[in-house]
Amino acid sequence: MGSGQVTDWQGKHVTVAGLGVSGVPAAKALNGLGAKVTVVNDGDDARAREQAAELEALGVTVRLGDGDTLPHSTELIVTAPGWKPDKPLFAAADAAGVPVWGDVELAWRLRKPGAADWLAVTGTNGKTTTVQMLASILEAAGLRTAAVGNIGVSLLDAVLGDEEYDVLAVELSSYQLHWAPSLRAHSAAVLNLAPDHLDWHGSMEAYAKDKGRIYEGNRVACVYNTADKATEDLVREADVEEGCRAIGFTLGTPGPSQLGVVEGLLVDRAFVENRQKNAQELAEVADVKPAAPHNIANALAAAALARAYGVPAGAVREGLRNFRPDAHRIAHVADVDGVAYVDDSKATNTHAAQASLAAYDSVVWIAGGLAKGATFDELVAGAAGRLRGAVLIGRDRALIREALARHAPEVPVVDLGRTDTGAMLQAVQEARRLARPGDTVLLAPACASMDMFANYNKRGDAFAQAVRELGA
Repeated sequence: MGSGQVTDWQGKHVTVAGLGVSGVPAAKALNGLGAKVTVVNDGDDARAREQAAELEALGVTVRLGDGDTLPHSTELIVTAPGWKPDKPLFAAADAAGVPVWGDVELAWRLRKPGAADWLAVTGTNGKTTTVQMLASILEAAGLRTAAVGNIGVSLLDAVLGDEEYDVLAVELSSYQLHWAPSLRAHSAAVLNLAPDHLDWHGSMEAYAKDKGRIYEGNRVACVYNTADKATEDLVREADVEEGCRAIGFTLGTPGPSQLGVVEGLLVDRAFVENRQKNAQELAEVADVKPAAPHNIANALAAAALARAYGVPAGAVREGLRNFRPDAHRIAHVADVDGVAYVDDSKATNTHAAQASLAAYDSVVWIAGGLAKGATFDELVAGAAGRLRGAVLIGRDRALIREALARHAPEVPVVDLGRTDTGAMLQAVQEARRLARPGDTVLLAPACASMDMFANYNKRGDAFAQAVRELGA
């Protein structure tokens, strides 16, 4: 089970850790290849029993309610990405010399000869949008591609399915990268780094190190954010193939080996002849939707990866024009009485909310929810000059209220104690009262949603519905 491809799985004893989105496809794939598969799972609920029955019908052994004990004769563990590295199962594996792979590592090892290259993207925020933009650009260039990974389409399905691809646009989380030691992308980007998932990784250093694994062994380009020195540091530390280049992206004028913005145009000074003197126009800022600063940065990162793969400039423009962002990502809902209402429910951490707030000059901010251990002083201090008012909802809203009192004491704040489903309608009504024509009422909660809503989608839907009721 070293670093090469495993060609013969017949009779190999493989333990799959965790059912769920990645575990079930992994167990099916390995079972289909002839491995003796045992699935272990912490939970033993109705959903787990249903999945277990499906796998047992195929001949897979499933152990529910005990994810900590290493099954006898295990030769390899394939883990769900969310399982924390400090679990007893992994300590037992380490002691027994049993390797641990994630689903991404398994997909990488199961690629067929001559398989598609991977263009990989990670970062605290913007991964999904960047990967979707990249796939749109690659499609515009006439390439067979898909947006895969931490994004919907399972990498295992993409690698083992009948469809043939030229190149894959791959979104990777820090969890997935932690368990993917032999992954070697054609080119990769780290969009940004901000504290997130520190409860899982244990420290910011460990989190950054796992993100940085995406650059290991890159062949053509390591794409980094010139405004985020930590991403450049990861490139410096990476062990890449001879001739691989560091390519920066910037919202300012690009230097040689960078992509950036000049007079409303996205331009490339990296993949051109004589980059000391020449620049290639790729697209207009107006081709990026929405043209918020952080989203322009996403577009530049996607363009850099596409250009590293040899995509012509015209396909970058066409791909960006064709791209439509997912719901709840800086989505303009409506204008009511000269005020714009914008749903960025996907801003579930402070870094995402900071980017969202920076896109508007005068904001009535709807925020709050589950803080996940975050602090809000830096976010509020940076946005204070843009805030017309704030409406706070959710369990941890007091943390934001206290940060506002410290850093923006003159900003009017409405603190809503209710957590029922009608709270969002009241929040939107209060925001309307605070807003003036030309303002933006922005739902950018900087928190997770599960205290009041099933997920960030449902929270965004509630906001949009409340805005429609205002308009009516």
